[in-house]
Amino acid sequence: MAQRLDIDVDWQRVSPKYVWIVIVGSLVAALVSAAIVAFVWYLGDWDWWGWILVAAWAVGYALQLFFAPRRARAIGYQMREDDLLIRRGIAWLRIVAVPYGRMQLIDVTRGPISRALGLSNLRFVTASASSNIEVPGLPAEAADELRDRLIALAETRRAGL
Repeated sequence: MAQRLDIDVDWQRVSPKYVWIVIVGSLVAALVSAAIVAFVWYLGDWDWWGWILVAAWAVGYALQLFFAPRRARAIGYQMREDDLLIRRGIAWLRIVAVPYGRMQLIDVTRGPISRALGLSNLRFVTASASSNIEVPGLPAEAADELRDRLIALAETRRAGL
């Protein structure tokens, strides 16, 4: 029997420290794009509309930094009987159901900033070629435990491929 998708349940959330990773990523992107804007400004003969473009760029990145904590808090997962639900997004809510039997690889990654904060990303490879499913910002111990649990569940529910 198919399970009903209930988005109002209690989701397991990522670590609050993950906000710092989102902020650092946004700042790096802002610096790179600022360098590009400065280079284009230097090459071109910009009048008043150049200032409008720079102001729009600054407002865009300020909004991105403003919403970074909310974006991080919107990520969650829920283990159900037959699948794992992963939720992310604010305005464009995305909920992905990953059947345990379709999990082929569960990868734990830790970048330099994640390691410094004691966090990990859990990435799933499924039978689908287009799957890019990830739960970022999990505490390292929780990510390792979840990986082991999901591997055990996947082994018991392996789909015939």
